[in-house]
Order: sequence, then C-alpha cells, then structure tokens
Amino acid sequence: MKSHRIRHQFLLEPELSEKLDNLSRDPSTTKSAVVAKAIEAFIEGRGENELDRRYGVRLDRLSRDIAHVRRDAEMILESLALFIRFSITLHAHTPAPDRATQAIAQDRFDKFVEQVGRQMASGKHSLGKDNGKGGEG
Repeated sequence: MKSHRIRHQFLLEPELSEKLDNLSRDPSTTKSAVVAKAIEAFIEGRGENELDRRYGVRLDRLSRDIAHVRRDAEMILESLALFIRFSITLHAHTPAPDRATQAIAQDRFDKFVEQVGRQMASGKHSLGKDNGKGGEG
C-alpha cells in the first residue's frame, strides 16, 4: 500500500532556502523529507527550546540547590552577626586584656581554627548535617 502524501506550498526566506538546498544535496534525501522531519520534530517538541528540553530539569535542580545554599549562608551570617553583637554587649565593660590574657586568647583562637579544619576535613558537622555520623564537635 502506497502512502498518501499531500502537496503543500510555502515560502522561505532566501537564507533558509539555501540551507534547505544544502541539506538535500545528499542523494539519499529530498527537500520534502527534510521539511517533513523538521515539522515532525517541531510538533513532537511542541516548539520547546532544545536547551530547555535537555537541561531544564538540571537547571531547575541547580536553581533550587543555589537557593538553599543562599538561605543557609544568610542564616550563618545572621547567626554570626547576632553572636558578635551578643559577645560585644557581654564584654562591653571588661577591662582591656593584658599580654598574658591576649596570649591565652590567641592560643584558644588557634585551637579553634585547627578544630574547624579537622571537622571540615573529616566530614563531621557540629550542626548534625553529617549523615548520621553523630554531631560531636
């Protein structure tokens, strides 16, 4: 049984017509076949942008992840700001530290920085985001 085809007439811009001519130079294809495949692809994709179809889900997931990271960063910064304000208020009337006190403070800060480095390197998190490994800190 021979398939029934319907003739269509349409106009193309010269540049597009030249591209169609180039695509149909291969003896194994025709202009009609190229146009039919293009129309079918357009209809199947319902005019969707190829990049949206290929990467839309991934980009949506990345956008959500970035939004969570932004929210977490804002929460961390707000927590830090509140802690600093609390600390400054708490120690507002404390006399200026002498050299021995400054040395103790520097030693404690160095130990704190080392501990943060160890925690980050080990994958353990003090706020419980360590996938059930325990939140020791």
